Amino acid sequence: MNQERVFQVLVGPHASEKAAIVADSSNQYVFKVAIDASKAEIKKSVEQLFKVKVSDVNTLRVKGKVKRNKFGFSTKTTWKKAYVRLEQGHDIDFAVAD
Repeated sequence: MNQERVFQVLVGPHASEKAAIVADSSNQYVFKVAIDASKAEIKKSVEQLFKVKVSDVNTLRVKGKVKRNKFGFSTKTTWKKAYVRLEQGHDIDFAVAD
């Protein structure tokens, strides 16, 4: 996988209450990923970017909700998220250092 694709696969971390609970309890991290990304691509990009070992990856598509506005109905975009479980002893720190 080329270096450009590594940065295209991971869109960013997904911050939610469930993501925080999963990170604390089972050493998993949640990322928003490209809709066409495979599990193998996600695993390689996380390992290259964060210098950690990934044990497994679970993915799911979040279907966009239908919203009503004054023009009728519109649909939010469908997106994909990945639950990435790290090996024991590995950790990802999202804090930005100065």
